[in-house]
Amino acid sequence: MLYLNLLLAFAGYLLGRFGHAYLNVWLENPDWAPHHWIYGAILMVVGFFFRDKPWGWAVFFFGLGHFISDLKDFINLKFIGPDEEGPQKFWGVD
Repeated sequence: MLYLNLLLAFAGYLLGRFGHAYLNVWLENPDWAPHHWIYGAILMVVGFFFRDKPWGWAVFFFGLGHFISDLKDFINLKFIGPDEEGPQKFWGVD
């Protein structure tokens, strides 16, 4: 079960990095879009709320990976707005 949760966290991280590095670029970095750490935080809360269900922890760990992928914006408390300009790197925490 632990390996599945770690795999789901990694999948959430990959999806978050994809959104940061490619999706924002394709959407031309909109001013109205929330930063994706918010989606990860919401998934973590929902997963923890349903922790008694078999899928609750899976949702939590997926959200955790998604949250970690945008940890720098969370630390700077960026809620809504465009990401920084310039080339985006896929691996890392931005």
